[in-house]
Amino acid sequence: MKADAADAEMVSKSVAVIACTAMSVLYVGILYSPTLIFRLPQPTSFKQFLIRRFICAAVSSLVSLFMSSLILLHVQNWKLSYIFDIYGVRVDHFWRSMVLPLLLTSLMYAGSLLCKFLLLLDSWREHGNGGISVDGINYAMQKFLDWMLSVASNVAAWRTYVVAPITEELVFRACMIPLLLCGGFKAYHVVFLSPIFFSLAHLNHFLEFYSQKNHSLLRASLAVGLQLGYTVIFGSYGSFLFIRTGHLIAPLAAHIFCNFMGLPLIYSNRKGLIISLTFVAGAVGFAGLLFPLTSPDLYNFRTYDCRCWHGYCSWK
Repeated sequence: MKADAADAEMVSKSVAVIACTAMSVLYVGILYSPTLIFRLPQPTSFKQFLIRRFICAAVSSLVSLFMSSLILLHVQNWKLSYIFDIYGVRVDHFWRSMVLPLLLTSLMYAGSLLCKFLLLLDSWREHGNGGISVDGINYAMQKFLDWMLSVASNVAAWRTYVVAPITEELVFRACMIPLLLCGGFKAYHVVFLSPIFFSLAHLNHFLEFYSQKNHSLLRASLAVGLQLGYTVIFGSYGSFLFIRTGHLIAPLAAHIFCNFMGLPLIYSNRKGLIISLTFVAGAVGFAGLLFPLTSPDLYNFRTYDCRCWHGYCSWK
């Protein structure tokens, strides 16, 4: 796609920010619309509650895609076929765009992965008469398959590993970042600006902690503050991946992986020093490989003297 800095500044910054704010409010507000606006009865089960939220999240994502498309297609005079490229929904370099960012992200979880591996070894030995045997491996494989089946039938797991990552990445990365870039914001500014909108979508958790779970104001503030801090950090990282690679699958794969792993393990009572050193080594590797493994050259064909998805390959 041919694009340059002059073309990219045809959306005003105010329009881009207002549109992004509206999408953030919509993403959260629509979750409460069935009861507050349409006066539907409260769900009678947790499963019904989540399914209703799945539908709301899907609707808000579609509305955000439509809203951003109207703005981008109008001001840029792009063809409709380009819109998938703009949103990072691309076939070229697909596997590379998923595997390399996933490997990069896993470096921050080196301590957690080592801890899980040590637990797996213990399981093998426990069911293999003190050593790693075929019986121990078969037992571990069976436990893994049982876990996969339980996850597939668990509606909360679908929220954590499917619905939330897909809808959040569509809205907060695919829709918002092109708007902000075309609004004239520098790429490195977008990396730190877009997570603000991402964190706004998690403020509703404060009400849930405070009212539904009967936490004190201080405890609710601390819990939500920790969560917001984590979402800002990941939001910056996800935005970085999207801008550098131009592929939505890059932040999406990282999002699912981080949801699965939780917070990186820095220290463990079990072999604590080894876990800590592994975490430090992984963090150093992550910092050293952050730019090389996200180089636009790895994920885009060279066209029009521009090797990236949106004309921002000059950002170093």
